[in-house]
Amino acid sequence: MHSRNLPKLVRRVLLLMMVACHFAVAEFALSQETLRELRVLSYNIQHGAGADGIVDLERQATVIQRLKPDLVALQEVDDRTQRTKNVDQATELGRLTGLHVRFAHQLDFEGGRYGQAILSRFPCSDLTVHWLPGRPDRERRIAGSVTVDIDGEKLTFVTTHLHHNNTPFREEQAEELSRLFGKDLNTPVIVTGDLNATPDSRVLEILKEHFEVPMGSQELLTYPARKPERQLDYILFRPRSRFSLVSIEVPSEPEASDHRPVLAVMRLLK
Repeated sequence: MHSRNLPKLVRRVLLLMMVACHFAVAEFALSQETLRELRVLSYNIQHGAGADGIVDLERQATVIQRLKPDLVALQEVDDRTQRTKNVDQATELGRLTGLHVRFAHQLDFEGGRYGQAILSRFPCSDLTVHWLPGRPDRERRIAGSVTVDIDGEKLTFVTTHLHHNNTPFREEQAEELSRLFGKDLNTPVIVTGDLNATPDSRVLEILKEHFEVPMGSQELLTYPARKPERQLDYILFRPRSRFSLVSIEVPSEPEASDHRPVLAVMRLLK
């Protein structure tokens, strides 16, 4: 081989190495490709009552439809109670929004049931109720979870509502949420709900040990709806490698409930 051909050969080798690197990077990018972009909503609906005290499920359904969520966690949902005229609120909101419905029974109340609900654009399993620490005579709290099938990918979606006036209970409940949903590395998990805790609380410190807790570029003030002063409502997820957060916000909705909803847009990754 003549020495004058060596630089040309080196150039060819370098070119082949660059092409190989390109395909390696492309393969890695493919392994991290987006399976789907998800719009996730958490909303405490105060048994259908707005900030004006008027029960109006159609008003709340309009808010949900406007935000176009794929997964919705609802707290404070009535099922055929006297105070809300025997309406099955979860089923009615599912009908109005066109989404799949699952109800989480927390307690018996006024001739019916009270609890939480999940709405889903995707097929999902029956809901499992997980009892959280507390005393039965102090409005025992729950987490409700479903397995969602997103184009063949399984995702665990959770709604919860922690105790409103007992800090030790809230902290114990956060520990239990971490135990229940914070350790399985194989299945992506989204935990949502009214945590009745501010971002600087011990409750959030506990949850941050296992979950990503997106806060956004501005404070996500959700309560009270007309003039929100603090964040009580959250969307958490894990593991970080399975999600890419696009945005998180509190939509401007001062009337439909006593809480404002919180909406996250995230990419579910392979």
